Amino acid sequence: MPELPEVETYRRYFEATCLHQPIEAIDVEDRKLLTTDYATLTETLIGQTFASTKRVGKNLFIYTNGGSTLHMHFGMTGDLEYYHSSLDRPRHARIVFILKSGFNLGFICPRKFERIGLVESVDAYLKKKKIAPDALDISLEELTYNIRKRKSFIKPVLLDQSTVAGIGNWIVDEVLFQAKIHPEMLSNQLNDSEIGRIFSATRYVLETAIEHEANYGRFPQHFLIHSREWDVSPYEDALRHKRCPCDKVRIEHLQVGGRTTYYCPECQVLR
Repeated sequence: MPELPEVETYRRYFEATCLHQPIEAIDVEDRKLLTTDYATLTETLIGQTFASTKRVGKNLFIYTNGGSTLHMHFGMTGDLEYYHSSLDRPRHARIVFILKSGFNLGFICPRKFERIGLVESVDAYLKKKKIAPDALDISLEELTYNIRKRKSFIKPVLLDQSTVAGIGNWIVDEVLFQAKIHPEMLSNQLNDSEIGRIFSATRYVLETAIEHEANYGRFPQHFLIHSREWDVSPYEDALRHKRCPCDKVRIEHLQVGGRTTYYCPECQVLR
């Protein structure tokens, strides 16, 4: 699932390709993907240009020069592809913005969980959906308050977008590993030092992921993500990927809040 690092990569890609180009038409293959009816979407956007972008968590907002705001959510497997109109339409590009420049932007929706539509305002959308500040913008004070007001395992608390926006399953595992916090620690029992470590680790993990454009295989070797075996080649020692980067013990996994969770029993001790 596209998480904050992927969506930030999409945002930068969008800005590098689509800004300040008039929209000539919008071709929608499947209108069920729209959160705004087709007529309103086209009447509002055709003739306008994309002026700037904003990302909050996993949500991408695009402002136009006419004052409207477009919202994109990438669901499970969404993506963007900018291509010349002389080329074939990309596979699964179920919504295409046709630009007067001769280029198109395809909104890629392989599994049809993706959504696109107009929103009244970014603030109104975030309030309606109960989305907390972005994980790269939230203050330590806000994060501390949001964590301590809950009495649950810290992993599902961090996954809740009303606590902090944009971090999903593997990111939370990585953050807790880097912060040396067991995923089943109760959120209201964490002390200031532990929450401070979560705050710092969140920024570190996200900034690293964005720097590498969410290419997991390029992450530092001391990251837990390599133990998830996503990037193991048939020529590597698969057992190496099952050990903690400290190379002392095997990584273990369990279900926390209904999600598969990877952790090191030595580095992340439950107290």
